[in-house]
Amino acid sequence: MKKLGFLVFPGFQILDLAAASVFEVANLFTSRPVYEVALYSEHGGRVTSSSGIEVDTRQLTDPVFDTLIVTGDIAVATPSEGLVRFVSEAAVSSRRIASICTGAFILAAAGLLNGRRATTHWASARNLQRRFPDIKVEEDRIFITDGSVWTSAGMTACIDLSLAMVEADLGFEVSKSVAQKMVVYHRRTGGQSQFSAMLELESKSDRIQLALDYAKRNLRKTLSVGELAAVANLSSRQFSRTFRAETGQSPAKAIESLRVEAARSLVEESRHAIDVVARETGFADSERMRRAFIRKFGHPPQTFRRVANKATVVPATPMPEAAAEPAA
Repeated sequence: MKKLGFLVFPGFQILDLAAASVFEVANLFTSRPVYEVALYSEHGGRVTSSSGIEVDTRQLTDPVFDTLIVTGDIAVATPSEGLVRFVSEAAVSSRRIASICTGAFILAAAGLLNGRRATTHWASARNLQRRFPDIKVEEDRIFITDGSVWTSAGMTACIDLSLAMVEADLGFEVSKSVAQKMVVYHRRTGGQSQFSAMLELESKSDRIQLALDYAKRNLRKTLSVGELAAVANLSSRQFSRTFRAETGQSPAKAIESLRVEAARSLVEESRHAIDVVARETGFADSERMRRAFIRKFGHPPQTFRRVANKATVVPATPMPEAAAEPAA
């Protein structure tokens, strides 16, 4: 059985423990339990999260784990010397070590990220880069695997990280079954963006939001200003003026952002040819989509596909015989 520990400390983010459910559910889809999951802290006993919820933990003693996952916090507190020392020792004696959110700062303090690619919550990424300049921080990644060290973005990205670990250990089908059981979309690839164009375009009125929702559902169409204005029940002139006032963008620019985001997702998560992706997301041709990618991200679609393909090639241990799904 794989010994899997979650390392917490006073003020840790309770949401990070959602990742533990991934391994719990994975045990349901194997002929016998694969993961033994437990919470650990430097001194053991009760540890209070940032939300005020307390959890009971085991004391850190033996640094040998199959996987040790370090949780994060909101305040990016300076870790104790004992905690950093233990993480450093665990990295040597364990198969893999990971951080969720600002847990990357603890891995960095232990020297585990020097010369490596790493990510963290987007709001803390530049702070991580300033404090630890030897790290290759990629602030817009969901998670990154660099050798035996894994790092993820914040909040719900911990689920994507854990699903990727399950896929590496037990295979794609088990990982997919776990995602379905947990009622989440199958995990986002590591190269996927932390940001969403729909969040950036949040509007103040229901009319503009209706137009945005309509646009996202119909990206393959031409989507003229007149069509969007009709959905919002406004004149074209009034719609354009209101849209810019509420979102800070012209309708054309906003639609391009939505198309690029949808295209990037297809490039990373599907095997469709680039010209098919362009057609499905409303670009006139692949060259126009390429130019939009470069404006938005600084790289063409092919770069994102190469990164996504590299992220999914993770050595997997033989998958145990799958058992029938138990009744919910």
